[in-house]
Amino acid sequence: MDIKEIQSIDCEEVAVQKAKEAYEILGTPVLVEDSGLGFEELNGFPGALVNFTLDGLGNAGLCNLVNINRNATGTTVLAYYDGGEVRTFEGTVDGNIVESSRGFNGFGWDPIFSPEGFDETFAEMSAEEKNDVSMRRSAFEKFAEFFEE
Repeated sequence: MDIKEIQSIDCEEVAVQKAKEAYEILGTPVLVEDSGLGFEELNGFPGALVNFTLDGLGNAGLCNLVNINRNATGTTVLAYYDGGEVRTFEGTVDGNIVESSRGFNGFGWDPIFSPEGFDETFAEMSAEEKNDVSMRRSAFEKFAEFFEE
């Protein structure tokens, strides 16, 4: 769906807005997702704006945004809206920004993010390895628990 996305570094804020707009268009319960990558040194920037920032700077430019503190957090927020209350489910993965792109798997910022406890970037991991530590997996597991209830 072509949904306007608000400009915010907050993934939850973006996901909630997208869920409400999708519900208005479809008139049926919806589940939407928004993901981002926040740099600790930049107070969470680019966050949900990571794809926009990636389009302008590329992965090399994203790597160069941080100098001393390379800690970062990958975040996925699912927003479920049934016309009543919006429910959100967040998954996060802490890690760091490597000094230059590494690997060819995945997409987006995967070549510059190394999850905590790993030497590899997401792009150097197999799909199975990445899925084991994925912030999306964590968010979907939380949603599944809610949905089963």
